[in-house]
Amino acid sequence: MSLLTATVRRGLLLFGLVVLLYPVAWIVATSLKPPAEVGQVGLWPGEFTWSNYADGWLGVHGASFGTFLVNSTVIAAGSVIGNVVSCLLTAFALSRLSFPLRRFWFAVVIGTLLLPQHVLIIPQYMLFRELDWVNTPLPLIIPKALATEAFFVFLMVQFLRALPDNYDESARIDGAGPLRLFWYVILPLSRPALVTTATLSFIWTWNDYFPQLIYLPLIGDSTVPSGLRQYAVAGGLTELGPMFAMCVLSVVPVLLFFVAFQRLLISGTTPSRIRG
Repeated sequence: MSLLTATVRRGLLLFGLVVLLYPVAWIVATSLKPPAEVGQVGLWPGEFTWSNYADGWLGVHGASFGTFLVNSTVIAAGSVIGNVVSCLLTAFALSRLSFPLRRFWFAVVIGTLLLPQHVLIIPQYMLFRELDWVNTPLPLIIPKALATEAFFVFLMVQFLRALPDNYDESARIDGAGPLRLFWYVILPLSRPALVTTATLSFIWTWNDYFPQLIYLPLIGDSTVPSGLRQYAVAGGLTELGPMFAMCVLSVVPVLLFFVAFQRLLISGTTPSRIRG
């Protein structure tokens, strides 16, 4: 590779990095601006207004931003646990066990990816209303424990199919049944796929807006995305500083979660190897 080619490539990468990071820098800078400077040209604040974070934390309509964080954490944690456990068990059955119509049921699971969320929201809402689950986190958590996220089932099936069949044969020779095979062989080898599923589940659930708005309409039950909307509704264009300050805080949990598991995310779609 010539010096000119390397310089151009690095320049393009640097330009792309700046384009991607500029919105983040703009949000952080706006969260520190006084109301008079919000919306003006220029990234750097003329006067740093740290009170935006204190004012934003107080919340709106009697609900603090800490309440929104707790609600989002509960729903995100429940979704992560539900997806990790149910999708791995389903993927194990579809990839390592033999039973009638296995390929058909796998095709059915993958077929659910073609169903738009907005088509399903009405029958789901009617069902959860009959169960008296509206205004509770249950509609956002319980379905995750039933392997309804076909993407994660597909991801784990492909991961488990890449593992050599010799592991299963060796375990069966030692007298292991399906449960012991899953617990002692498949589960330890599935850590990268589990981390990928947990990370993506957390990020998608944390940033999800529409279902949380439908099932949790009360301000005290709002999550971070729907809670941030309340800032704009309540304060209009005069309270953008506190709103952007809370936007910055809402990104922190996602960033920390990603940084903590980024090493395993890289190998999340490739199988581990047994050494020995």
